[in-house]
Amino acid sequence: MSQLEIAGPARPAYVYILKCADNSLYTGWTYDLSVRLESHNKGKGAKYTRARLPVTLAYSEQLPDERTARQREYAIKQLSRPQKLKLIASKSSVL
Repeated sequence: MSQLEIAGPARPAYVYILKCADNSLYTGWTYDLSVRLESHNKGKGAKYTRARLPVTLAYSEQLPDERTARQREYAIKQLSRPQKLKLIASKSSVL
């Protein structure tokens, strides 16, 4: 039996961008968007967002597993602010 079979099926994960009260952007990943957003707004999320409350969800993507979500998070973090805003705007126009 392989390690993958022992671990079971992959759990969907999300990468997200938050807009903070000071208009800055924060990128992260999670398994549960609503729980993570609530924890950020309660001051129990990332240290960065604690000083910039409240935060709102500006963008999210569902991905097949944690590894893919972490890779996407890294890729988004490498984008410039204008590129992130373009990404947010492109996703918003689809909804």
